[in-house]
Amino acid sequence: MIDPGRAFGTGAHATTRLSLDLLQGLEPSSLLDVGCGSGVLSIAAAKLGFAPIVAVDNEQDAVEIAAVNAHANGADIDAYRADALVDDLPLTDLVIANVALDVVEALLPRLDARLAITSGYLERDEPRAPGWHRLERRDREGWAADLFERDA
Repeated sequence: MIDPGRAFGTGAHATTRLSLDLLQGLEPSSLLDVGCGSGVLSIAAAKLGFAPIVAVDNEQDAVEIAAVNAHANGADIDAYRADALVDDLPLTDLVIANVALDVVEALLPRLDARLAITSGYLERDEPRAPGWHRLERRDREGWAADLFERDA
């Protein structure tokens, strides 16, 4: 049950569904949701057994809505306002970022995670990801999502 309120994310968009598809194929671990919006990906991750989960967004409204939605769904997430391109980010095993391509490209070099699921861009787009290699790509309705692993 997700009420997007003034935040982005009902779970119906192709990028969200693609991100969820990739998430379901992974072993649960610690997770950071960058650009959490309504919290739909964080909540789904919690239901899949991921923990602890940190959800950040640069919009305070989104953080508040994500927290309300998490509570309504019995999901334990720590949501707070942060600019993922500037602020310190927590160390997690997995980062999920369903955001614009330019944000993905700026974000990946800042991450200290083993895996990253990225989406929010078109199927024709190829994120520049120095220091990472793609393990898998999924596409739907002209949109894409990638699973990256940090280079050894």
